[in-house]
Amino acid sequence: MSKTVQANLRSLQEQTDPRSGDFGHRTAEANIISHEDNNNVVAEVQGVRCRAIFNPFVGQYFVDDVDGRIEEVTSQ
Repeated sequence: MSKTVQANLRSLQEQTDPRSGDFGHRTAEANIISHEDNNNVVAEVQGVRCRAIFNPFVGQYFVDDVDGRIEEVTSQ
């Protein structure tokens, strides 16, 4: 499964000032690589694979591109 969606990115949410009344719901394009269930999603943003979740109540993917980066392990 690989599809392109507009997802909420954590890095974009952290760039907003909560005092402005803007609560940081910023979206960007992400590729959904796998969606096992709503709490186990792998997304790719700008070539980096990250952990994500899907909220079915709002119909949005939320990608943690700050702490949820997935490191590829290569065997030697």
